[in-house]
Amino acid sequence: MAMIIKPLVTEKMTKTTDKFNRFGFIVRPEANKLEIKKEVEAMYDVTVVDVNTMNYAGKSKSRYTKAGFVKGRTIAVKKAIVTLKDGDTIDFYSNI
Repeated sequence: MAMIIKPLVTEKMTKTTDKFNRFGFIVRPEANKLEIKKEVEAMYDVTVVDVNTMNYAGKSKSRYTKAGFVKGRTIAVKKAIVTLKDGDTIDFYSNI
């Protein structure tokens, strides 16, 4: 079962990619560090040194519109920051 949902390509992650050789991914909430490491190594053919994970809880949001008061909720998400061995890199734009 695929644990990685999508890569994180943001300005902040790009800075850590250049400086510390770290890449970010959105992963399934039930994924653990060993599963994430195994899947990244298989998908991108790199050597993973370290995996850090963080859980973000969803937030309640509300706003006023022409139609009235609208309430909603942002999704809860789990992020994984993967540190690669020196010399290894991941090119997310290779198949565009």
